[in-house]
Amino acid sequence: MKKYLGITVVAVCTLGLAPFSPEPHIWKQIKNIWFGRKMLTIDWIDCLIHGLPWIVLVAVVIQVIRGK
Repeated sequence: MKKYLGITVVAVCTLGLAPFSPEPHIWKQIKNIWFGRKMLTIDWIDCLIHGLPWIVLVAVVIQVIRGK
């Protein structure tokens, strides 16, 4: 699993945080969900696309810590 850690970090730094200004898009989507703002279907898909690298990163880090 260590071999996937590098590519996952690159994916998080690019797709997971894109666009970088004025704030990362995933952060905006998380705030929309947190404050209960109305989101269209495309917003949920967009949240999934930008959030998937973060989910994979957490899974890879857990596997590296567990030693698999």
